[in-house]
Amino acid sequence: VQLQASGGGLVQAGDSLRLSCAASGRTLRNYSLGWFRQAPGKEREFVAGISRSMKEGYAESLKGRFTISRDNSKNTVYLQMNNLKPEDTAVFYCAAVGTSWYSESRDEYSYWGQGTLVTVSS
Repeated sequence: VQLQASGGGLVQAGDSLRLSCAASGRTLRNYSLGWFRQAPGKEREFVAGISRSMKEGYAESLKGRFTISRDNSKNTVYLQMNNLKPEDTAVFYCAAVGTSWYSESRDEYSYWGQGTLVTVSS
């Protein structure tokens, strides 16, 4: 499956942004999905995941600000980000794994999008 992330950009602190990740090649219905991010000089970290059955999970520090969702009819997964902070600045990646449950470990994912840059100014 090929993943294409989009929706990043330059925003101000407090703004909202919605990232999209469109899949092609195979239906996303058979995959659990995750969003990860990588800030400059840091390792790629788990942001949010959604299972095949629509169960969601989040990094503890992001609960309440970020929301992951999926639309299988559009073969797309989304990440709604509210009240963005400068420390959210990173390249955001979507990923897919062919299991019923998502993983917080990037090593479990088989497919990755190319990343979309989110920059939050103060």
